Amino acid sequence: MASGWARDGAIQDQIDASVNDAVQYARSNLVSGASAELCEECNEPIPQARRLALPGVKYCVSCQAEVEGKGTHSKGFNRRGSKDSQLR
Repeated sequence: MASGWARDGAIQDQIDASVNDAVQYARSNLVSGASAELCEECNEPIPQARRLALPGVKYCVSCQAEVEGKGTHSKGFNRRGSKDSQLR
């Protein structure tokens, strides 16, 4: 594949580096450690099965759903908006 002044395999190296960075970021966000027995939000007991299934869990199911619903919108680059603005 012609790539100008780049050496052979440089594009694949860049792809691999991007994937490795994404994997490291995902691993750093994994929750670990001892699970809480009571929910940090509502102080209700967290079921034993949930604590065993998810090490480091801090919330009951209903509170976790609320926490995940708050502010999790992607702040990524809006490619569609960018293309539209370039066409004008």
